Amino acid sequence: METSCEIVVVTGFGPFRQYVVNPSWEAAKGLKMAGFGLGIEVHIKEIPVSYAKSQQVLDDIWQMTPKVIIHLGIAPGAKGITLEQTGKNNCYKDRDVSGLCPDHHCCIEGGPERLDSIIDMRSLSKHLKSMGLDVIYSRDAGRYLCDFVYYYSLYRGQGKAVLIHVPASGSLASPERLVPQLQTIIQAVLRQLDSPAHTTSGQVENILDKT
Repeated sequence: METSCEIVVVTGFGPFRQYVVNPSWEAAKGLKMAGFGLGIEVHIKEIPVSYAKSQQVLDDIWQMTPKVIIHLGIAPGAKGITLEQTGKNNCYKDRDVSGLCPDHHCCIEGGPERLDSIIDMRSLSKHLKSMGLDVIYSRDAGRYLCDFVYYYSLYRGQGKAVLIHVPASGSLASPERLVPQLQTIIQAVLRQLDSPAHTTSGQVENILDKT
């Protein structure tokens, strides 16, 4: 009997500033080739570094009803991989590639101040560190497009999204080193989602109460 595949979407960002080739998008393409195992259908999507256009792309992605969306973004100056717990709604004052900021500098008017992923990034980071991976736990995604996209995705997908910041330069930024580590991290995310102790509905209610 055939079983249907679950969809996991991985996004990376398009060019901006000096990053004509964005390492996050190169990593997404590498993950599409690597895959996450049997029963998982991997889709990838490049998100423009534009507040308005990014929301349009995310609306299209969420219509696919994925199991989870994995957003990859770059963190200039970072030496390791950062797992972000929280997306924030307000204070988006840095202009995008079109020279624009979102209306009222916010993502969703009237939305909660912050939203958390249903994935417990703190316990995930501890688990990954025990496996020898150099990962960092964070609750501040930087209030630029990565943070904006993360919040919008958490809002649309009831917390079923993840944001991973990767180095913008250095040896770890190369797909050859980065993709295998991201593959391990994302497989751990999927295992946490599938674990019996992971009560999605309760955690979604919890994140929506955090204002």
